Amino acid sequence: MPFKSRSVFVSGLVVLALGLTSAINSSARADDMATLYNQRCGACHGDNGHGDGPTAKFLHPAPADFANSLKGKTDAWLFKAIRDGGPAVGEAATMPPYKDLSEGEVKGLVQYIKKFAGS
Repeated sequence: MPFKSRSVFVSGLVVLALGLTSAINSSARADDMATLYNQRCGACHGDNGHGDGPTAKFLHPAPADFANSLKGKTDAWLFKAIRDGGPAVGEAATMPPYKDLSEGEVKGLVQYIKKFAGS
């Protein structure tokens, strides 16, 4: 293989490897967010974000159904609701604050939760 072709081939392999690494990291990140959602949010908001988790029947008011409640809400609003709890955004005190989560985890949850609203 001539030198120029070899460098193009190697460059192509590097780009392919970086793309695969990015796809794997994205997949792992999505899995991490699904796990985090299930650990922190799913008991109240349910597996699909409908506010029908196993503890929802004990909460008054009931947890939000993301399909309806997130319309018009910004990422910053969702971030604040997760990080600082419901009262920080004018919602129920039954939504606890999750100040122990990192900024990256909260941002990841925001993106994960938005899928329930079709955003």
